[in-house]
Amino acid sequence: MSASKLVSVLLLIVLINISNNGVDAFHKVFKKLQSQSTSLDSVSPLHRTAYHFQPPRHWINDPNAPMLYKGIYHLFYQYNPKALEPAIYPSKWFDINGTWSGSATHVPGKGPVILYTGITENQTQIQNYAIPQDLSDPYLKTWIKPDDNPIVKPDHGENGSAFRDPTTAWFNKKDGYWRMLVGSKKKHRGIAYMYKSRDFKKWVKTKRPIHSRKKTGMWECPDFFPVSVTDKKNGLDFSYDGPNAKHVLKVSLDLTRYEYYTLGKYDTKKDRYRPDGNTPDGWDGLRFDYGNFYASKTFFDDKKNRRILWGWANESDTVEDDTLKGWAGIQLIPRTILLDSSGKQLVFWPIEEIESLRGKNVQMTNQKMEMGQRFEVQGVTPAQVDVDVTFNVGSLEKAEKLDESFATKPLELCNLKGSNVTGGVGPFGLITLATSDLEEYTPVFFRVFKDASTNKPKVLMCSDAKPSSLKTDTGSDAKQRMYKPSFAGFVDVDLADGKISLRSLIDHSVVESFGAKGKTVITSRVYPTKAVGEKAHLFVFNNGSQPVTVESLNAWNMQKPLKMNQGAK
Repeated sequence: MSASKLVSVLLLIVLINISNNGVDAFHKVFKKLQSQSTSLDSVSPLHRTAYHFQPPRHWINDPNAPMLYKGIYHLFYQYNPKALEPAIYPSKWFDINGTWSGSATHVPGKGPVILYTGITENQTQIQNYAIPQDLSDPYLKTWIKPDDNPIVKPDHGENGSAFRDPTTAWFNKKDGYWRMLVGSKKKHRGIAYMYKSRDFKKWVKTKRPIHSRKKTGMWECPDFFPVSVTDKKNGLDFSYDGPNAKHVLKVSLDLTRYEYYTLGKYDTKKDRYRPDGNTPDGWDGLRFDYGNFYASKTFFDDKKNRRILWGWANESDTVEDDTLKGWAGIQLIPRTILLDSSGKQLVFWPIEEIESLRGKNVQMTNQKMEMGQRFEVQGVTPAQVDVDVTFNVGSLEKAEKLDESFATKPLELCNLKGSNVTGGVGPFGLITLATSDLEEYTPVFFRVFKDASTNKPKVLMCSDAKPSSLKTDTGSDAKQRMYKPSFAGFVDVDLADGKISLRSLIDHSVVESFGAKGKTVITSRVYPTKAVGEKAHLFVFNNGSQPVTVESLNAWNMQKPLKMNQGAK
């Protein structure tokens, strides 16, 4: 790839592409979208994001192999090129039918190495490696796929049609072995196989998988990394093997299209991972994001000692409109990951560099909201804004008793108790991408319940796309139907001081929301027909009988990065 074809994004991230040659491991394949040679003139700006990354045209999905090299942040991603030259593409027998997801590892003396899944002529999934042609090039424009590939094949009882997405490898100083995981399944059991190597070329499978779980199906895009129990500011490198740490195992479930993670103990001698058992190890487990978020990947930024998460959000517009607009899929704003002070979950927050895009600021303080009231946040561009608000609910006496049947079913509860359903404490929150008369709007809100057995608060967070667009989500013609789901999760806060925060990054067709400083995160994709551009509005609201105060609100216009979402030069 020539330097002029690199697409730069904030933080000096260099976005290089992995093509998959028309083969899609994760979602329905629309051949018409993949074969179009869309010109920039035919790319629709409607609903196109301004400060989220997406290429000039065509579809993208999984983020791959994020890393920091020679002071420059890199992200590889699955892409249907038709315009941009890819870094790795199907060209040899070991990946002739597809170059699928992978990860990057810094190998001392060798530099960065990408491990990725290749698809052979008979559709078998195998693991390969690629290396930079020129280690002195900080942009890593050209990659080589050595002829001694593959490094791992499914020839010891693995499922060759479900055997993919190698993780970043980590090194154990005590025994001198590198280790990596590969996602798979056996019948309905999800599996993460472990492989070991001394030289990063010859890999041997361990006697047992590092972990598996029945009735979870294919484990795509596994991620495995440590987090500090004591340091609440810094992340840990993949190879950290010291005290005061827990490990995170994240998997993307092909059956549900969601991810979940567990926290637990990694036994480095037995090469086994055991979850703590505090949360479900399965479909109802903790999530990085409870909304439109999949195939995520983390990396350790040793420049700032932080772990950064990348995730992908697909489209939920009509198939017809996706085709007409000439693009599909975005990468979400990178997020830092830390262990919560409780030790029971992770917390996520947008990287600090996103704040450099903030422009004009407006504020609201000590605004009391009675039941049924809403107040507009004026003076900003609501379709392209970063808003951070702290609510104070005061007394919890009016909080509704939680029906125990909903104790692990936040989505069902959200659908039953929507933003317009009057409650005791809540619903209250933000109304985003709205028309002035709320003919279209996307509410992001909290509702406080009381646990029937403990009488402690149980906080529900929802992002509801059902009223987001006048386009229909019903009808006989599938191409005309839009997917307008609700998303929901519980927020683990005690509300001892009555306060709860909400931050939303709003960017035309995406709303990323962070509840309680990132304890619960929900991403929605929405496609209003009227609440677009300068016609969009932003409100705070309360539909609960308990008055709620906007203690503080800051909203900033968000500027476009100088070199992102532009055409290839």
